[in-house]
Amino acid sequence: MEKSQREYYLNEQMKAIQKELGEMDDAPDENEALKRKIDAAKMPKEAKEKTEAELQKLKMMSPMSAEATVVRGYIDWMVQVPWNARSKVKKDLRQAQEILDTDHYGLERVKDRILEYLAVQSRVNKIKGPILCLVGPPGVGKTSLGQSIAKATGRKYVRMALGGVRDEAEIRGHRRTYIGSMPGKLIQKMAKVGGQKPAVPVGRDRQNVFRHARRPGFRVA
Repeated sequence: MEKSQREYYLNEQMKAIQKELGEMDDAPDENEALKRKIDAAKMPKEAKEKTEAELQKLKMMSPMSAEATVVRGYIDWMVQVPWNARSKVKKDLRQAQEILDTDHYGLERVKDRILEYLAVQSRVNKIKGPILCLVGPPGVGKTSLGQSIAKATGRKYVRMALGGVRDEAEIRGHRRTYIGSMPGKLIQKMAKVGGQKPAVPVGRDRQNVFRHARRPGFRVA
């Protein structure tokens, strides 16, 4: 008998003994709860098959093992991702202009450029598009403009600050071989707002760029 099978067999025996002693009568079955969450998440077929396979692996593991913690964390994040919760994007340019004018005094060139961007997006009607870059010193309204764009388009708003980030794994996610591995910041933010297509202003500290530029072999284009 393999070690994993033996651990599973002993864990099942322990659960049966605890149940007979009345210690687990009211305790919920964690695996069943995860299965219900997987079914309720409405994942794509490929993602659901992968998550269910991980759940089967989890059932065969000792609950206290490090690998079980990694697998459990993976399943928890998979069920938190908003697979079908999509924001309905508004395309009313007149309303967008009213919101920008109400929230910000002046900045006419910036607001005109934002309206031009929204008009092109509405006309082309494609998912992919250019990214708006707002450049300026602190306090000129970059963050609040992002909030106004989210309000004008009906998107959920969540800010992603990248100041001080030195490891790209914080953005794209860690490998699951690491204990305590996490998905990237973008996936975390989507899970936080509970919807797809959010407005995500990405804040970047210029000083952090120059900090990296002082390293040997680093170039700034």
